[in-house]
Amino acid sequence: MAGKRDPIERAADGSADLYDISTWEPRSRIDRFAAWLYALISYGLHAIVLSVAVLITISLLASPAVLVLDEPMVGVFFGLSVVPAALLAAYIWYADITTSEPLSLLVGTFVLAVLFATFAAVINTVGGAFLQPVPIVGMILFFFLVVGPVEEAVKLLAVRIFAYRSDTFDAVIDGAVYGAIAGLGFAAIENALYISQTIDTVSPETSLFATATGITTTRALAGPGHVIYSAIAGYYLGLAKFNPQHAGPLVVKGLLIASVLHATYNVTVQVIPPLMSATWAIGSRMAVVLFVIAYDGIIAVYLYRKLSRYRRTYQAVREPSEEYPSERTEFEPGQR
Repeated sequence: MAGKRDPIERAADGSADLYDISTWEPRSRIDRFAAWLYALISYGLHAIVLSVAVLITISLLASPAVLVLDEPMVGVFFGLSVVPAALLAAYIWYADITTSEPLSLLVGTFVLAVLFATFAAVINTVGGAFLQPVPIVGMILFFFLVVGPVEEAVKLLAVRIFAYRSDTFDAVIDGAVYGAIAGLGFAAIENALYISQTIDTVSPETSLFATATGITTTRALAGPGHVIYSAIAGYYLGLAKFNPQHAGPLVVKGLLIASVLHATYNVTVQVIPPLMSATWAIGSRMAVVLFVIAYDGIIAVYLYRKLSRYRRTYQAVREPSEEYPSERTEFEPGQR
């Protein structure tokens, strides 16, 4: 615990040299060597992790890059697929009533999310090989135990190892902003991979434009979910930074909520739209569009309430004449 001192140090109260007894600082050669070796290991591990992420990312993006060089128009579809997610992330950034976040941290978080998404791709592939062959139950377990937790964890990691350490991360709501940017980065590379893989399988007789339009629409719908889920997890990461005594449970709570929402979407999007299509006699694609809008809309309202409550409270404590909002539980409707 920060500030806690050994009984000897408390009793001496600075009157004696307690080096290597109850206090320590690098003095001797071995001390300095130990400090240097620790720094080397610490930064070396970070460098190794980032290097592996870069290599995996390059290997995964090789096919999309070749595809864009061959068909430049495909790059336009990549861009269009992230427009809804980008607009949502921009709104969350705008909703930050405190200080604006530095562009360097926003860009850095985006890039790290792109890189770390490749770890999720590898883990999902391995986990899917074990669980997906099991009918129904395997699919559900795959989404709730692998996809949801892993994807939300790597997005939060992109925030935790960079922006979180900055002094400009000075408000709880900053966690939601950086979480949204991480979700945008994850959605960007995921969309590029899905779109390129789909186009690669198109037969010569099939219209490339029609195929690209269809998969781009599908991926554009999936993108906002990534932003919403990671913004929620990021909000709790922000709470953790300013409540260090409860940091662990807060991070777990945010990841748990985001993971369950994410996995629930993955399961229900495969079940409910076909039922909607059969019941209401609408096209399968329209059923998916309606379901995704409804599902993301409900979760977006939850996030909006959290951000709005933060904004109201921020204004209230800065302007004492305003009424301070009452405390409410996690999913309880807000005060009107």
